[in-house]
Amino acid sequence: MNYQAVVIGTSFGGLDALRTILPQLGESFPVPVIVVLHIGDRNIDSFISHLNGSCSLTVKEAEMNEPARPGFVYFAPPNYHLLIENNFCFSLSADEKLNFSRPSIDVLFESAAWVYKQALIGVILTGANSDGADGLKVVKQLGGTTLVQNPCTALAPVMPRFALTLARPDFRINLERVAPKLIELTSQ
Repeated sequence: MNYQAVVIGTSFGGLDALRTILPQLGESFPVPVIVVLHIGDRNIDSFISHLNGSCSLTVKEAEMNEPARPGFVYFAPPNYHLLIENNFCFSLSADEKLNFSRPSIDVLFESAAWVYKQALIGVILTGANSDGADGLKVVKQLGGTTLVQNPCTALAPVMPRFALTLARPDFRINLERVAPKLIELTSQ
């Protein structure tokens, strides 16, 4: 399979989970990684700076009309929904919260699924609400590959449990195996 993007959704416990996963993706990781992390209104600059110090990929906040490119990890800006448009560029929206969240994992996953279809990998990690389950289901329905963190290894198991129940993902995987699985899938 020729994958073109990875989308990751997480909330409570997500900072630590992403610190585990992202540094393992080497500079030759062949697709963009696009992340929604629920952190409320807090600024994510210090977290992005920390990740840039430990990752070989460039980590940044996604910008309006910016194309999603390999070699980058993009984060949704606080208080904006992040979407992928048909031209593979980002758009930002201040529309109402979905699942009590803006940015919403569902919004990113659903827009990415319609653009990338079977060339998309969707990942749900630790979190404390149901955001992402519907979006992951759309990723799967449109032919994408889906991974969910094993709730037993999640600091907050609610989000992975919802995703497992609703989306019936291709892989239920422990946190320490997420990066190796992404590398394996994108290397095929």
